[in-house]
Amino acid sequence: MSPRLRRLVLAGVLVLVAGYAAIHAMVWHDALQRLAQPPPQPADAALVLGNRAYRDGKPNPCLTGRVDEGLALGRAGLVRLLVLSGGDDWEDGRNEAEEMQRHARAAGWTGPLLLEKESSSTRENLALSRPLLEAAGVKRVVIVTEPYHLWRAERLAHASGFDRAFEVQYAAAATSCWRDWGMAFKGALREPLAIVNNGVHGYLH
Repeated sequence: MSPRLRRLVLAGVLVLVAGYAAIHAMVWHDALQRLAQPPPQPADAALVLGNRAYRDGKPNPCLTGRVDEGLALGRAGLVRLLVLSGGDDWEDGRNEAEEMQRHARAAGWTGPLLLEKESSSTRENLALSRPLLEAAGVKRVVIVTEPYHLWRAERLAHASGFDRAFEVQYAAAATSCWRDWGMAFKGALREPLAIVNNGVHGYLH
């Protein structure tokens, strides 16, 4: 490789690293702001976005923690309905929505639940949950997911028209994955890749 080509490659790598770092910083800053916001206003439903159901043979705390945030909203009287969204995991075939339902019932939730069991991405969480929410007469919805995921979720909701079909609020689930530095850092590092992927495919506005 010639010196000029090496310089060009190095410059390209530095640009990519700088762009990645900028997106990561934006996601992290947004996550901290979301956590500092007051609880949402009363709504008709909480839409809990899925995540991998199991890790190391145990329920994934990144997923169950999101459900716990939805349960907290319900118990506080802020929502009457939980909509749990997530399809089958490719790792072990477990269905995320069904695992979320199992966790919610085991935690004592006796209120109404709706399951969206086909989605495999955040974009599909929103798209496939929309008809369920509309059929249930929902007008106001709180989207629940982890802090670093909310920046992308909000923009996907806007780009898809989800936030024009419903009055939308957002709730940051401070799961044990978020509180654990390693898991929080890992999750926030993955988000820039997902943001770039969604942007390249025209899913983000």
